[in-house]
Amino acid sequence: MRESQSVIGVEGGLAKVMERVAKVAPSAASVLILGETGSGKEVIARAIHEQSPRSAGPFIRVNCGALPPELLDSELFGHVKGSFTGAIGSRKGWFGRADRGTLFLDEIGELPLAGQVRLLRVLQDGLLRPVGSEDETAVDVRVVAATHRDLPVMVQDGHFREDLWYRLAVFPIIIPPLHERPEDMRELAEYFIRRSAERLGVRTPGLDANDLKRLQRYRWPGNVRELSAVLERAVILGQGATLELAPALGTGTTLVLRATDAAMAESDDVAGDEFPTLDAVVIAHIGRALEQASGRVSGSGGAARLLGLNPNTLRSKMRKYGIPAIQRH
Repeated sequence: MRESQSVIGVEGGLAKVMERVAKVAPSAASVLILGETGSGKEVIARAIHEQSPRSAGPFIRVNCGALPPELLDSELFGHVKGSFTGAIGSRKGWFGRADRGTLFLDEIGELPLAGQVRLLRVLQDGLLRPVGSEDETAVDVRVVAATHRDLPVMVQDGHFREDLWYRLAVFPIIIPPLHERPEDMRELAEYFIRRSAERLGVRTPGLDANDLKRLQRYRWPGNVRELSAVLERAVILGQGATLELAPALGTGTTLVLRATDAAMAESDDVAGDEFPTLDAVVIAHIGRALEQASGRVSGSGGAARLLGLNPNTLRSKMRKYGIPAIQRH
């Protein structure tokens, strides 16, 4: 079995998580990974696969929220030629492609109820029937699922099947959010800074004590994914000479700080006894998106796309909050 080399924090904030990974990886049990968006659920899923007897087999990731309902069966279980309009040939689904490996069902809470029924049957029987076929095929797949949603609440509300919940939650693993892992911040930050500098072909800037303190104070609603983006932006702005962290986080905007300790709430942007208003948080978030998009509002790399908004909606919010357009020359 190969040991995962991609997990940062194995001796820090993720120590308990990795202990559970080591216990469950050698088995064939289903695993449910719970954690906030951007917290690294796929990294943990890959660690389970790499430490399992299936490590030589495929690791297939499927975003359940991106599966069109009308193509759900075909995508998951495959189809035979002529089974529907456009089926010009037979095709394996994700389960078939993951045979003798691991199928990572990301955002399982987004799977429609109809898909949940069919998924449960495959998990129970190990058999799938491609669309348009009368024959069932045996598959040997280990399922690891993940979600940022509260599945027990979804079960109570009738949006997630209780029997599927019990089937998936044989061995749950909960990933703590980044702001609860300050001891991992230096190692994570140095990794992302080094990776960004290598991609950009510039010198790797250093991380000083003040920058580290600022990173540890910030709440990181986007978790590790947001940290990676902010540090890449900081490297780009400094061009390898320095780490421009303050503008990367959003110049002139209010930072969302961890407020668990009043002594930790001192910063250049937020007073120690001040809790940011919702408007301040919105302004900060839009400001960071504009900075990352180099001031562009629309287009494939624009701030509107980053925020999931229509460009006209974003411009309206900018006018509402008095956020000026960023001029780039």
